Amino acid sequence: MRVPLSWLREYVDLPASETGRDVQAQLVSAGLEVETVEHLGADLKGPLVVGQVLTIEELEGFKKPIRFCTVDVGQANGTGEPQEIVCGARNFAVGDKVVVVLPGATLPGGFSISARKTYGKTSHGMICSGDELGMGDDGSHGIIVLPPETEVGKDAIELLELVDEVLDIAVTANRGDCLSIRGVARETAIAYGLPLRDPALLDVPAPNAFGYPVRVSEPLGCDRFTARTVTGLSPEARSPIWLQRRLQKVGMRSISLAVDVTNYVMMELGQPLHAYDRGLVQGTIGVRRAEEGEKIATLDGVTRTLHAEDLVIVDDRGPIGLAGVMGGANTEIADLPQSRIPSTGGTPMEAEGTTDVVIEAAHFDAVSIARTARRHKLSSEASRRFERGVDPQAASAAAQRTVDLLVLLAGGTAEAGVTEVIAPSGPHTITVPADHPDKVAGVEYGREVVVRRLQEVGCDVYGQDELIVTVPSWRPDLRRPNDLAEEVIRLEGYENLPSTLPRPPAGRGLTHRQRLHRRVGRALAGSGYVEAPNYPFVNEQVFDQLGLAADDPARRVVKLVNPLSDEEPALRTSLLPGLLAALRRNDGRGSHDLALFETGLVFQPREERRVAVAPPVDRRPTGEEIAALNATLPEQPRHVAVVLAGAREQAGWWGKGRPADWADAVEAARAVAREAGAELLVRGGQYGPWHPGRCAELVVVADGAERVVGHAGELHPRVLKALGLPARTCAMELDLDALEKVGDATVQAPGISTFPVATQDVALVVDGVVPHADVEAALRDGAGELLEAIRLFDVYENAEQLGEGKKSLAYALRFRAADRTLTVDEASAARDAAVALAGERTGAVLRG
Repeated sequence: MRVPLSWLREYVDLPASETGRDVQAQLVSAGLEVETVEHLGADLKGPLVVGQVLTIEELEGFKKPIRFCTVDVGQANGTGEPQEIVCGARNFAVGDKVVVVLPGATLPGGFSISARKTYGKTSHGMICSGDELGMGDDGSHGIIVLPPETEVGKDAIELLELVDEVLDIAVTANRGDCLSIRGVARETAIAYGLPLRDPALLDVPAPNAFGYPVRVSEPLGCDRFTARTVTGLSPEARSPIWLQRRLQKVGMRSISLAVDVTNYVMMELGQPLHAYDRGLVQGTIGVRRAEEGEKIATLDGVTRTLHAEDLVIVDDRGPIGLAGVMGGANTEIADLPQSRIPSTGGTPMEAEGTTDVVIEAAHFDAVSIARTARRHKLSSEASRRFERGVDPQAASAAAQRTVDLLVLLAGGTAEAGVTEVIAPSGPHTITVPADHPDKVAGVEYGREVVVRRLQEVGCDVYGQDELIVTVPSWRPDLRRPNDLAEEVIRLEGYENLPSTLPRPPAGRGLTHRQRLHRRVGRALAGSGYVEAPNYPFVNEQVFDQLGLAADDPARRVVKLVNPLSDEEPALRTSLLPGLLAALRRNDGRGSHDLALFETGLVFQPREERRVAVAPPVDRRPTGEEIAALNATLPEQPRHVAVVLAGAREQAGWWGKGRPADWADAVEAARAVAREAGAELLVRGGQYGPWHPGRCAELVVVADGAERVVGHAGELHPRVLKALGLPARTCAMELDLDALEKVGDATVQAPGISTFPVATQDVALVVDGVVPHADVEAALRDGAGELLEAIRLFDVYENAEQLGEGKKSLAYALRFRAADRTLTVDEASAARDAAVALAGERTGAVLRG
């Protein structure tokens, strides 16, 4: 919400010395987020005056049209003689009043003006456009043409209100009242302790039977509808400069007088309004729910198909507006085109614009308007306010203010008829202990302060120890005692709350699961991986790109009813889509050596789908109710995943370096398993996105049965191409919760033996298809308890020496006894037993 300081001063008598920065500090202290203070015209310096074009000479022989003009600027140039100016714009004519900047002036951006020779003429100044004055374009893309009655020689800086300060406020969703000058002025008055001149305090005539007929068929969606009629508007009337400038400062473009007035009143009072061309409305105006499939052409030129939940404004023909969002094109205000408005004397052309209008000021249900705006992807200034809460009591005042301005500015006549359709409702009342804000804040405010602060925001307060508080109509966000406590605390100043450290009870801390997650993150970070958290949303198309089978369980997703993006409507079942997208994004920006990791939840729908029952709001839910609610949620195991691409070790004076490969992904899985205290079995596998010849299946043993908990290795070339990833990209994903269940996180101190180790090396020849993991497992089982460690240190393939389809696996076996020094015979016997069992299980034979 943009708030000009000059407009704010109309309702609050701020000290003349107060700047925008001062007001910003006060509002921030009161809880409003004032993001910036824009200084309009800060570097603007005159003379900048109103001039009248006397003559125009078209200059020939140039690539673009150029005009040499003489302009009457009165006595502003010190001589009274016409000012000679060269100008390239063509949207003005002889007799038009324009804005002229004279030599010696400075325009926004530090652009100094002086007499200079151009196009064979000397130009003594400039005829200005809105952009050149920092006003923004008014839609004409040309020179500012002022109303004919504007006085020649008048100071244009004052006329156009070019010097001002504008506060840009980020209004939170619960403070719809601050989406208006009235609301911000109220907060400013409270912050400074000054009285407020409420612009909504107007004399409004009582409703009668002579107003325009209105029928509300959906009182739950529209609890108040005010209609007023103004006739005899002059189609030639234009929005005055002050009105256009105020709209520009708050970020709106001037369109036409009737539309500008409704926008002005909306920004002033916060009540959205709409003006209908009375000649185009047929019969009674009604409010109802749309019929499924009904269509309406809105003011943005789009024909929209309506949903049965949409609230619409109708006449005898059908919908003429999306209630609270946007009006329909079939009752649009028709104004006389600017080109048909004579800029000098003469006989006016026949007017074809709207002369009679019906003003709508209604109050609509916030949820209904929000859903309609999102359903049609049509956010407007009106829907933005209705979604956040509009003062229902301001509708009649806003309609009266609109009528008054149209009568004043367009020469219209207000009809005596006043229509008000109101659904009966009472004010909202909250009962709260007088010391409740004290307990919430931990500060002793006292009853007097609590009552005073609540009265300042507009509440009626009665009672002593137990306060009965009636909240004002413009604060629909005040629903509970804690809301009232927040009002007291923010007005007393958040900065005045004491800083106290919480005192947790002894013996508590992170859970075992939390500690494991932190250990895993530290282990991967220590291995050179960078954490890259991602959003948990995916598009189901990514499963095709990953090459998952049609019946893969990962394709069963939980879909969101109201996703943040229609392109990603489902919750992830794997961490890889987000991580691979982050890797692709970083690779595309020049970072080619990448190692990323993420730990996070994945979402798996339950076999039995249940409907959640809304928990009670008048008490704390019971354990059974919470359990029933949790039973409707999807399974949410925590996974850990890594992706790698480019160099794993950089080249330098120490060596050539090496690229990341599948073994690095497997080692990352082993590092995670070590932190979980779990034994991870690694063997060849084949799954989804991984290359079938470079994929490791990660297995744990739980309750005597093997369970696959993840995969690691190099991704398939088809997957790399589909996702736009670098060549030889590797990845790993593990079910971290499954590792935690089978792991033993008890810290085991390493045993230190005083006896020497005996090392035996063996080279075994096996078939090329035999996995190393099977050979290693057989050696472990055969060696028995004396085996301390085993390591594969060489893989050799040579058809001439070993035979076709054979390979040699060389292992280093470390033997040690806890109570003695092993003899050579003991070590050799253990080695032979290991080789023998490997031979039985895998067909391995000693090489050479």
